[in-house]
Amino acid sequence: MQPSNTELILIRVTGEDRPGLTASVTEILAKYDATILDIGQADIHNTLSLGILFKSEERHSGFIMKELLFKASSLGVTIRFEPITTEQYENWVGMQGKNRYILTVLGRKLSARQISAATSILAEQDMNIDAIKRLTGRIPLDECQADARTRACIEFSVRGTPKDRIAMQEKLMKLASELEMDFSFQQDNMYRRMRRLICFDMDSTLIETEVIDELAIRAGVGDEVKAITESAMRGEIDFTESFTRRVALLKGLDESVMQEIAESLPITEGVERLMYVLKKYGYKIAILSGGFTYFGQYLQKKYGIDYVYANELEIIDGKLTGRYLGDVVDGKRKAELLRLIAQVEKVDIAQTIAVGDGANDLPMLGVAGLGIAFHAKPKVVANAKQSINTIGLDGVLYFLGFKDSYLNM
Repeated sequence: MQPSNTELILIRVTGEDRPGLTASVTEILAKYDATILDIGQADIHNTLSLGILFKSEERHSGFIMKELLFKASSLGVTIRFEPITTEQYENWVGMQGKNRYILTVLGRKLSARQISAATSILAEQDMNIDAIKRLTGRIPLDECQADARTRACIEFSVRGTPKDRIAMQEKLMKLASELEMDFSFQQDNMYRRMRRLICFDMDSTLIETEVIDELAIRAGVGDEVKAITESAMRGEIDFTESFTRRVALLKGLDESVMQEIAESLPITEGVERLMYVLKKYGYKIAILSGGFTYFGQYLQKKYGIDYVYANELEIIDGKLTGRYLGDVVDGKRKAELLRLIAQVEKVDIAQTIAVGDGANDLPMLGVAGLGIAFHAKPKVVANAKQSINTIGLDGVLYFLGFKDSYLNM
């Protein structure tokens, strides 16, 4: 219970930001030994919005408000006061146990229509937005209009429990498709801020091609192999069966072709930046691929990747035999390998991330603490909780909460 001789007062300060403003306000509160119960500040385009909830002795409240009004006038800002009842305060304290989530909205550009649609879905679920922040840097006006490589990301901190999380996810996915935006909806817990292991598919994820298709073109069976590849990626035929059939068509290809292809692999937009940041912040990185070990190891050397698991082509006398060695790394095996690496690295499964584009990536996307479909096939997007389709692979960093201001330091 609040003592009868104390008052709770919420002050709101708005106006042009300047150094020392917060210090000037809190200096007056300190003079009267007020207790600060909550404080928050936001700055948009040099316009300040500062809120402070404080408790003071009732006999001091009038003096505090009078001095704050004079100080606000001298600083050229507006200040408002609102008394808070004990009941209001206790209700507010009681809400701190509610579930909290982070909705991340990402795209080349973000319009008012996109933000309105995304936040309307939250409102339908009776979820309240506590805070909003921009993760991407400031975009010059000329780049907004012309540069295809721009990106915009806004993070919403949300409180409450969705009434129907599945329906909400479906609406967000539909919205992402209709308005060319990406999203991530994650519970805001300690694991979100402590991811330690990230596993990537290789073909059409780290690189902008399917290596087996490139090999097939050199072997003169490009159309035949590509048709099988696309059918497998859509989940229409079993991956192991399709893999065996495609590899058989490569029989007789000279192994020197593999080096030629590796040296000209088209690296996906954002990979360089993503790998630099992940290594800098101590993440363990793995490639779990239904492709080929040779190309995974090439990327491993290029980016300092920690683990590579893929398929080994059999080569005899400098020629591909049309066979492979060992078991196929299929969807089930990818999920097993993710768990295995997590155990070796002593990482909780909730601290893992998986990124992929094909149907055979779905098992590891489902197992990982954060599964992200990247420029994925419709079946994969429909079954993934997070997806990136509008920008490069470094969009993953925003789903991890990184800000451009941190990354550019």
